[in-house]
Amino acid sequence: MERVDTWLGAGHGMRAGITRPAPAAAGQRGNILLLFAPMVVVLIGFLGFALDLAMVYNRRAELQNITASTALAAARQLNGTTAGVTAALQRAQNAAAAFKYGYNQFSLTWSNAAISFSTSANGPWLDAANAQATPDGLLFAKVDTRALDANLGTVNLAFMKALSSAFASTSTAATAIAGRSSILVAPLAICAMNAAPAAQRANPGAPQTELVEFGFRRGVSYDLMQLNPNGTEAQNFVVDPLDPPGVPGAAANTFAATVSPFVCTGTLAIPRVRGGTITVASPFPLAALFNQLNSRFDQYVNNLCSPNGAPPDRNIRSYTYNAIPWMTTAPGQQSALTIPPGASLLTVADPLPAPASNTAPKYGPLWAYARAVPFAAFQANPTEPASGYTGFAPASWSTLYNPGQPAANGTYPARTPYWPIGGANFLAPSAPNMPGVANRRVLNVPLLNCPVGGGGVTTATVLGIGRFFMTVPATASSIFAEFAGAVPEQSLGGPVELVQ
Repeated sequence: MERVDTWLGAGHGMRAGITRPAPAAAGQRGNILLLFAPMVVVLIGFLGFALDLAMVYNRRAELQNITASTALAAARQLNGTTAGVTAALQRAQNAAAAFKYGYNQFSLTWSNAAISFSTSANGPWLDAANAQATPDGLLFAKVDTRALDANLGTVNLAFMKALSSAFASTSTAATAIAGRSSILVAPLAICAMNAAPAAQRANPGAPQTELVEFGFRRGVSYDLMQLNPNGTEAQNFVVDPLDPPGVPGAAANTFAATVSPFVCTGTLAIPRVRGGTITVASPFPLAALFNQLNSRFDQYVNNLCSPNGAPPDRNIRSYTYNAIPWMTTAPGQQSALTIPPGASLLTVADPLPAPASNTAPKYGPLWAYARAVPFAAFQANPTEPASGYTGFAPASWSTLYNPGQPAANGTYPARTPYWPIGGANFLAPSAPNMPGVANRRVLNVPLLNCPVGGGGVTTATVLGIGRFFMTVPATASSIFAEFAGAVPEQSLGGPVELVQ
């Protein structure tokens, strides 16, 4: 600053000077204004770009919510039937109708062109019509918004269009895939005793022929470790729980340490076991895994399983052959007696005609979980209803289990013994693990097309899946379980999850 002093004349002395801006300082302020103006323009441009980007991001988030919800709703309905695909299409439409987009301003117009189905999360994908025509094995649903109204993904930009008309709008889209990544099937496989999914058994004197599925009879107990339709040496297998059908599995995936947690839960970390060969190894290492099976009976040895992930059954009563209150004549063993060695390892439940010596006590406990079923029930409804087929009455025992076996005594309950919650046939799990889970004692076991390749790791084809109810805890050498019928693969799918 420059100091300017003014002389006022004699006697007045020197007056304090007045400070004024120097001409150079005023010029600097002008230069700053000239520099700041373009920066403001750039800053406003960045803010505008950020706002436009936020609108695009929000629209994509809206579309992602739509695709995720519709894909999940659809995938939950897939059950291997045309009706399941039809239900999936309807649920997808219903889910889409609940959404609005554009900051909750606009309704969505749904089209089935946006949804497709596959047996794998990687495709190939079938449109709605082809999926309804060939529904078997479809486990995944994919929804893509690009097949819907073009306006759905169009975002009108507020600021970028000022730079150029080419930036007046942009488009975005979203895709989601949902399906089941696990299946409620145990990593234990046995041979199908017969390749036929359903056959008739004409028991002498019975009012109707009996339904036989893959060679097994409902209501009859078997030792799953002592069966082979093709030889006299038992065949059983451990299933690779990690590699899906058609994918060569690693030998390490069949080791007991790897399989152990899957035995606890009774699940496989793959979406299905059919549609290609699976990897198996023989024999099933029961001595290392029977304690894991017994978690279903509220037995948690060495913490091999946890009641959190592998809860006990709600009814843990053991149905030992020498303490069966509902059979007139006590059985002589825990499962159907193995017949003398021949060309195959069979039980007294298999031969036709049945020898006169095959009386009911040789069958082991009968009808603890499931009754024998007339073949006519299967003919009328090959897809078993949720309530089950209507079975034979206990009075039919005399003709089903030859010869002349008296009917079950008066203590046989209206429902099979496992189901009533109370009474002599019921036992609740321990208080810390109550209430337990119904049907945990049921093992869903792959039934293989045998013979299968030699010992060690090999591949096998699954003909079907059998339900086997554990009547008593397993031992290091035996799994005693009652056959409860074949079950459709897709009814056993685990929780539906977003895959992508």
